[in-house]
Amino acid sequence: MRRVVLESPFAGGTEAEQQANIDYARACVAHCLRRGDSAIASHLLYTQPGILRDDVPGDRELGIAGGLAWLAVADASVVYTDRGISPGMLRGIRAARECSIPVEYRSLSGDLVEGPPIAV
Repeated sequence: MRRVVLESPFAGGTEAEQQANIDYARACVAHCLRRGDSAIASHLLYTQPGILRDDVPGDRELGIAGGLAWLAVADASVVYTDRGISPGMLRGIRAARECSIPVEYRSLSGDLVEGPPIAV
Protein backbone atom coordinates (compact mmCIF):
# COMPACT_ATOMS: atom_id res chain seq x y z
CA MET A 1 0.00 0.00 0.00
CA ARG A 2 1.09 3.55 -0.66
CA ARG A 3 1.31 5.89 2.33
CA VAL A 4 -0.65 9.09 1.73
CA VAL A 5 -1.44 12.22 3.69
CA LEU A 6 -5.15 12.99 3.29
CA GLU A 7 -6.37 16.57 2.96
CA SER A 8 -10.06 17.39 3.37
CA PRO A 9 -11.95 20.19 5.15
CA PHE A 10 -12.42 19.86 8.90
CA ALA A 11 -13.74 22.97 10.62
CA GLY A 12 -17.24 24.15 9.83
CA GLY A 13 -19.19 27.28 10.62
CA THR A 14 -21.85 25.27 12.41
CA GLU A 15 -21.85 21.99 14.29
CA ALA A 16 -23.78 20.41 11.42
CA GLU A 17 -21.20 21.61 8.85
CA GLN A 18 -18.34 20.29 10.95
CA GLN A 19 -20.07 16.92 11.33
CA ALA A 20 -20.61 16.82 7.56
CA ASN A 21 -16.87 17.46 7.09
CA ILE A 22 -16.00 14.67 9.54
CA ASP A 23 -18.35 12.25 7.76
CA TYR A 24 -16.81 13.29 4.43
CA ALA A 25 -13.26 12.76 5.73
CA ARG A 26 -14.19 9.28 6.93
CA ALA A 27 -15.57 8.47 3.48
CA CYS A 28 -12.31 9.77 1.96
CA VAL A 29 -10.25 7.45 4.19
CA ALA A 30 -12.39 4.51 3.05
CA HIS A 31 -11.96 5.62 -0.57
CA CYS A 32 -8.18 5.67 -0.11
CA LEU A 33 -8.13 2.18 1.36
CA ARG A 34 -10.21 0.81 -1.51
CA ARG A 35 -7.68 2.35 -3.93
CA GLY A 36 -4.75 0.68 -2.17
CA ASP A 37 -3.64 3.73 -0.18
CA SER A 38 -3.03 3.81 3.56
CA ALA A 39 -4.12 7.31 4.54
CA ILE A 40 -3.22 9.39 7.55
CA ALA A 41 -6.03 11.85 8.24
CA SER A 42 -4.52 13.73 11.15
CA HIS A 43 -7.49 16.11 11.33
CA LEU A 44 -9.68 13.13 12.26
CA LEU A 45 -7.17 11.54 14.61
CA TYR A 46 -5.81 14.52 16.53
CA THR A 47 -9.19 16.18 17.13
CA GLN A 48 -10.74 13.24 18.95
CA PRO A 49 -11.83 13.98 22.53
CA GLY A 50 -8.89 14.03 24.92
CA ILE A 51 -6.23 14.73 22.27
CA LEU A 52 -6.30 18.28 20.82
CA ARG A 53 -8.95 20.95 20.37
CA ASP A 54 -9.14 22.50 16.91
CA ASP A 55 -10.71 25.66 18.37
CA VAL A 56 -7.62 26.32 20.56
CA PRO A 57 -4.97 28.02 18.37
CA GLY A 58 -1.98 26.30 20.01
CA ASP A 59 -3.64 22.89 19.75
CA ARG A 60 -4.56 23.55 16.12
CA GLU A 61 -0.97 24.47 15.22
CA LEU A 62 0.37 21.42 17.05
CA GLY A 63 -2.07 19.17 15.20
CA ILE A 64 -1.16 20.68 11.82
CA ALA A 65 2.55 20.25 12.56
CA GLY A 66 1.95 16.63 13.60
CA GLY A 67 0.06 15.91 10.40
CA LEU A 68 2.63 17.58 8.16
CA ALA A 69 5.41 15.54 9.82
CA TRP A 70 3.97 12.50 7.99
CA LEU A 71 4.99 14.02 4.65
CA ALA A 72 8.54 12.80 5.34
CA VAL A 73 7.38 9.21 4.79
CA ALA A 74 4.45 9.79 2.42
CA ASP A 75 4.29 8.64 -1.17
CA ALA A 76 1.74 11.35 -1.98
CA SER A 77 -0.63 13.95 -0.61
CA VAL A 78 -4.23 13.32 -1.65
CA VAL A 79 -6.58 16.29 -1.66
CA TYR A 80 -10.32 15.64 -1.71
CA THR A 81 -12.11 18.56 -3.32
CA ASP A 82 -15.86 17.81 -3.18
CA ARG A 83 -16.34 20.20 -0.23
CA GLY A 84 -13.83 22.82 -1.36
CA ILE A 85 -10.27 23.68 -0.36
CA SER A 86 -9.86 25.15 3.12
CA PRO A 87 -6.97 27.31 4.36
CA GLY A 88 -5.66 24.33 6.34
CA MET A 89 -5.71 22.19 3.19
CA LEU A 90 -3.78 24.89 1.33
CA ARG A 91 -1.08 24.70 4.00
CA GLY A 92 -0.86 20.95 3.46
CA ILE A 93 -0.67 21.33 -0.33
CA ARG A 94 2.10 23.92 -0.03
CA ALA A 95 4.03 21.77 2.45
CA ALA A 96 3.79 18.71 0.20
CA ARG A 97 5.08 20.68 -2.76
CA GLU A 98 7.94 22.09 -0.67
CA CYS A 99 8.89 18.49 0.20
CA SER A 100 8.58 17.44 -3.47
CA ILE A 101 5.73 15.07 -2.57
CA PRO A 102 3.25 14.47 -5.42
CA VAL A 103 -0.15 16.10 -4.84
CA GLU A 104 -3.18 14.24 -6.21
CA TYR A 105 -6.60 15.86 -6.41
CA ARG A 106 -9.56 13.56 -5.95
CA SER A 107 -13.31 13.56 -5.73
CA LEU A 108 -15.53 10.86 -4.26
CA SER A 109 -17.62 11.14 -7.41
CA GLY A 110 -14.58 10.40 -9.60
CA ASP A 111 -10.90 11.33 -9.77
CA LEU A 112 -9.96 14.74 -11.10
CA VAL A 113 -7.37 15.00 -13.84
CA GLU A 114 -6.08 18.35 -12.60
CA GLY A 115 -6.26 20.27 -9.38
CA PRO A 116 -8.63 23.16 -8.88
CA PRO A 117 -7.57 26.53 -10.28
CA ILE A 118 -6.02 27.93 -7.10
CA ALA A 119 -2.71 29.58 -6.38
CA VAL A 120 -0.77 27.55 -3.84
